[in-house]
Amino acid sequence: METQNQKKIEPTFGGSFGNGWDVMSRYFLVLLLVVIVLGIIWFPTQFMNIKFDSDTFPWMEDWRDHIGIGGFAVLGAFAIILGIFAFFYALLVVPVFKYGANLMFVHAVRGIRPEFETLVKGFRENYLHIVLANLLTVALIMLGMILLIVPGIIVACRLAFVSYLVMDRKLDPIIAVEESWRLTRGYGWTIFGMAFVSFFIFIAGLIMLFVGILPATIWVKSSFASLYDAVLTTKNGSVMVTEG
Repeated sequence: METQNQKKIEPTFGGSFGNGWDVMSRYFLVLLLVVIVLGIIWFPTQFMNIKFDSDTFPWMEDWRDHIGIGGFAVLGAFAIILGIFAFFYALLVVPVFKYGANLMFVHAVRGIRPEFETLVKGFRENYLHIVLANLLTVALIMLGMILLIVPGIIVACRLAFVSYLVMDRKLDPIIAVEESWRLTRGYGWTIFGMAFVSFFIFIAGLIMLFVGILPATIWVKSSFASLYDAVLTTKNGSVMVTEG
């Protein structure tokens, strides 16, 4: 791998976004392609949100008399199958690419030129850990949201490093959750502040004729990877690593 000298990153709001900008500038084309691929991979999950009715597809009102009840039954069955496919695709495929992309951003932060095989690395090495870690993280956040919105936000902030730890440190799901909780202690407000500002960065990207969402995404993901690496370096003395 091609490497460059890694500079010290401060685990702060400004330090993370500042380094994220530098990383984006250094590896822009590589990371741009990563974000584009992630967008393509993510797109099929939207089939879960499609409603096959006349509000979504106005032309269905005109077709009602032509295809009859049987036709609508077939269309309904197709919609159910499509939704089930999208659900399992989002559960079993998308996390592998998302976790792999996060590791690529960590490599970029460390001055290692990202390699695209990392994007699918999870399918070969720690696939089960990725799927279970993603499932556990989502479940904990949803549980926090059900209790009240604030606990859900707190859990989401404290588990922000799970994907990095699973890929970077090869931790199993439960230990990754525990380690993320430990590492983010004292940085919850920093993560929340970065997430809050990231929302407006995305909005600004959308305003820029939608194309701006790509560099906005690169900057945000580079910044969070920078924070992870900075916090990991700060607390490196007690990072837990599992066997194999």
